[in-house]
Amino acid sequence: MKLRTLSRWIIGVPLLLIMVVFALSNTKPVSLVFFPLGQLPFDVPLSFAILAAMGVGFFLGGLRVRIAELRHRRAARRAEHALRLTEAKQEELKARSARFGGTEVASHG
Repeated sequence: MKLRTLSRWIIGVPLLLIMVVFALSNTKPVSLVFFPLGQLPFDVPLSFAILAAMGVGFFLGGLRVRIAELRHRRAARRAEHALRLTEAKQEELKARSARFGGTEVASHG
């Protein structure tokens, strides 16, 4: 088993158990109020409200990371494209130099 898979199990299973114990310990219904909408017409268990809020936060954090990742990937693609153009130009200059006998022109400065 890979170390990454093993570490996911070592962290994931206890975290899941903590969440289950939390959910079973906090079953009291609470009414939720959203500022612009007012109070919801139904009550939800406290554990559901907290875990749902954590889930939304996790999702939004992951979305933010994904957007940043896409920006970095785009920059990497542009850099790879520029590198390919530079390598092609270098090969073209080598070929041109070989046609003219491969003599180097020294610059006087």
